[in-house]
Amino acid sequence: MKMIGSRWLRIIGVAALTVVVIFGSAVSWRLLDRDPEISAPDVVPSPELVARGEYLARAADCAACHNVPGGEPFAGGLPFKLPFGTIYSTNITSDRETGIGTWSDDDFVRALHRGIAKDGTHLYPAFPYTSYSGISRDDAVAIKAYIFSLPAVHKAPPPDRLSFPFNQRWTMTFWNLAFLDAHRFRDTPGLSAEENRGAYLATALGHCGECHTPRNIAFAMDNGRQFAGAMLQGWHAYNITPDDASGIGGWSNQQLADYLKTGHGDGRGSAAGPMGEAVANSLQYLTPTDVTALVSYLRKVKPLSSEPTNPAAVSVTKGAFADEPGPQEQKGTLGERIFAGNCAGCHLWNGQGRQNHFAALVGGRTVSDPDGTNVVQVLLGGADLRTVHPGVVMPSFGKGFSDAELAAVSNYVIGRFGGQVGRVSPEKLHQDRSNQP
Repeated sequence: MKMIGSRWLRIIGVAALTVVVIFGSAVSWRLLDRDPEISAPDVVPSPELVARGEYLARAADCAACHNVPGGEPFAGGLPFKLPFGTIYSTNITSDRETGIGTWSDDDFVRALHRGIAKDGTHLYPAFPYTSYSGISRDDAVAIKAYIFSLPAVHKAPPPDRLSFPFNQRWTMTFWNLAFLDAHRFRDTPGLSAEENRGAYLATALGHCGECHTPRNIAFAMDNGRQFAGAMLQGWHAYNITPDDASGIGGWSNQQLADYLKTGHGDGRGSAAGPMGEAVANSLQYLTPTDVTALVSYLRKVKPLSSEPTNPAAVSVTKGAFADEPGPQEQKGTLGERIFAGNCAGCHLWNGQGRQNHFAALVGGRTVSDPDGTNVVQVLLGGADLRTVHPGVVMPSFGKGFSDAELAAVSNYVIGRFGGQVGRVSPEKLHQDRSNQP
């Protein structure tokens, strides 16, 4: 018995040692396999550097997280509701007490590349440093020069409200070892200069994957499914790979460029929610050359299939009530009556839109999703592209209609213009309504 026991102890010991060696090797490799941070004196800002930094800050969409509606630019305080609590974006103005006014260029670059603040505390990856790690030092310094050229704002964000152990920032050390690819962007051999520029904009500066790439169980991006679509703040960030059935494979270059630059692609729908904000804060300011580069790169991404699929061809012709219904449309329903009284005036019965093409419903992925994820969000919260196009706004219908009524009109729209059987339930409406800010 003693011999058997000793034998099992040796086996367990060898197994444990093997695990330790493998783990240690993996940690050592992650620590070694990353680009070193090169310390350098602060760059003296010039007007040219500040102007370049302004363009880069917009391309990086810094405003999306650090600007509160109605607040001062980059003063932070925007809440991010997570499954384990709420965190608030930081003040990144040059205020020395509540902002980052004491930060050097090295401090700023380290935050973008490693997710570590000046005082050594770890940032949470709601700040997209896992993408910003690819930004060049020169671009990072230019962004800082622009932000520091703006007025300092003395405003401390509310304290984070996270449950244990997620409130322990030091644990991000291990998360970073597992998921942070701490390399600067490198050109991919085989891609043109234009395509590599687009890759830099999409994967590093513009961090498209942070919204459009699904997450794994540890909330890190699943890069094996890059750009295949994900859920974000109750919205569906759609598949932007070149897949024909569920991505942008069927879009023309012009449709895609227009959507990025203006928030609308003819025959493909209009941006709303977080994507609408991205157009308003960031994408509309890109140069035509950079928009073309983005389109060129997205054509080279690996096609991946996902849900929902692109809209089916729906037989709706010009006219009024005599139009042919979609194949899944329910005639004489509550949803049809609500659409007639509240929606048809702007969207028309043929889904082409009355005032302008932004109101078009035909061809949009929003109406082809049987779950109605984004349809529901637009009905509850409205849509607003007035910062890009004055007058382009859809009001919220959340307060004027019950959960059952909004579910009914959602399913009607999905059936008539998307050719799908809608699955929106009053229970879903109630849940999404309760999550509205």
